Amino acid sequence: MRAATVHRVFPDVRHRRLPKLFLLVTALALPLAACGQDLGKSNFARTTVPAAAGSGQVADGPITDAAVAADVLRTIQPCQFLTKAALGTLGLGTVEDDPSPSSIAFDTCSNKVKDPGGKEIRLELEIGSTLPPRADKTTGVAGGLPLRVNKTGDTDCTVAVMTALKPDMALEVSVTYAGDPCRPGQALAEAVVQKLHSSPEKYSTPAGTVLTADPCAMADAAVVTGAVPSAKPAASGLHSCDWKDRGPMVTVAFRPGLPPLVGDGNSKVDLGNGVTGFQKQQTGGSARCKVEWQHRPWQGDDVELAQVDYQGYADNDADPCGKAVAVAKNVVTKLPKP
Repeated sequence: MRAATVHRVFPDVRHRRLPKLFLLVTALALPLAACGQDLGKSNFARTTVPAAAGSGQVADGPITDAAVAADVLRTIQPCQFLTKAALGTLGLGTVEDDPSPSSIAFDTCSNKVKDPGGKEIRLELEIGSTLPPRADKTTGVAGGLPLRVNKTGDTDCTVAVMTALKPDMALEVSVTYAGDPCRPGQALAEAVVQKLHSSPEKYSTPAGTVLTADPCAMADAAVVTGAVPSAKPAASGLHSCDWKDRGPMVTVAFRPGLPPLVGDGNSKVDLGNGVTGFQKQQTGGSARCKVEWQHRPWQGDDVELAQVDYQGYADNDADPCGKAVAVAKNVVTKLPKP
């Protein structure tokens, strides 16, 4: 996870699936020209991967493409773009495994490809990244949407198709490959945009699911400002929202996972309306407390989890869990009802 988003998720060590494959690195970026290196240094054929994303005028105003609106993207299944069949059409190499959905996010999936020379290409797609490469990394368009490409080091590249600007949100492909990592990233990004404009597969949305909920609308400002004065909401993903000023912060987020249990620092707390939450206060450093609870079933043993995370300061914040619980009680009343 990138440092700016570690507050968003709390991995469950009991989970069986793999977490995210690799970090998204944005510092010390090399010039974009590095992505245009000679394909002779890569092991997949020159003719199988587009030389670059589509060219054209890059939009600098609001993005109004209905296919990539946030309320539409919240229900898109990310793994459909990383199946053996989907990756096979890109001509990158051999796909041996089924894609791996994230165990802590609805909108993230990953897979691996072996190029013709046997080198591994690791691919991860996040639908709804709010930390894409900077605007000065914009280069051309993909499906009419601004494209940003940032290569870091010799093996890592981030390719982001912007779905919203100011504040930024993107379909983000992260690649690790000891060849030219930007090429497969651009190829996958183009394919994702094309599929989104045709017939993308969507999650089922039964009554009460948090999948369709706007997290920034799931708490009352009057309640949140009781914990964080002057806080303003800002999306930190399709399924998470940060309420912050210049100091403390409250995050409201939804994710898949196993039902929370007592233990490992978790203790039960009554959130009202028949809902039992589990609170956990972080020890040392900043004053921080997370409250998490089961909202409804998800898939298999997993459930839909809602969480409120409060982060303050240890030297002047005596009750972080009290503030987190107060917001959580409000969120419970605003979540979609089955």
